[in-house]
Amino acid sequence: MGKFVFIVVSIIILVLGGIFFYKYYFVFGQGVKAGELNYFVQKGYVFKTYEGKLIQAGYRGKVAGTIQSNEFQFSVSSERIAQQLMMASGKVVELHYKEYLGAIPWRGYSPFIVDSIISITSPNSQVVP
Repeated sequence: MGKFVFIVVSIIILVLGGIFFYKYYFVFGQGVKAGELNYFVQKGYVFKTYEGKLIQAGYRGKVAGTIQSNEFQFSVSSERIAQQLMMASGKVVELHYKEYLGAIPWRGYSPFIVDSIISITSPNSQVVP
C-alpha cells in the first residue's frame, strides 16, 4: 500500500510541476514592439522588478467609433537592459520580447518580458540604415 501511495504522489507532483513549467516558463511567443517609452520604473514590495509602458504609434478603439492609444506594458528581468531603458524615457525604442502564458512575481507583473533592445532614437530623428 505504501508503494502505491508513493507512486501516486510522485505522479501528481510531476504533473503539477509540468503544468507550472508550461504556464510560467514556456515561451508562448516572441516579437518586436516599437514606440515611445512612456515610463520605466523599478517597483515591488518583496520582489523588486522593472516595469515599463510603451506608447505605440496610431490610434485604435476597441469599440467602433472610439479612439484609444495602443499601449504595451512589459517587464524586464535583466539589470543591464533596465539601466539602458532608465535613460531612454521619452525616446522611441524598439524592443524584442518573449511572451509567457502567465506572470510570476520575481520576473515581473507582465507576461511580456523584454530580453533585448534593438534601437533607441530621439522622437524627431530619422534612423538611417
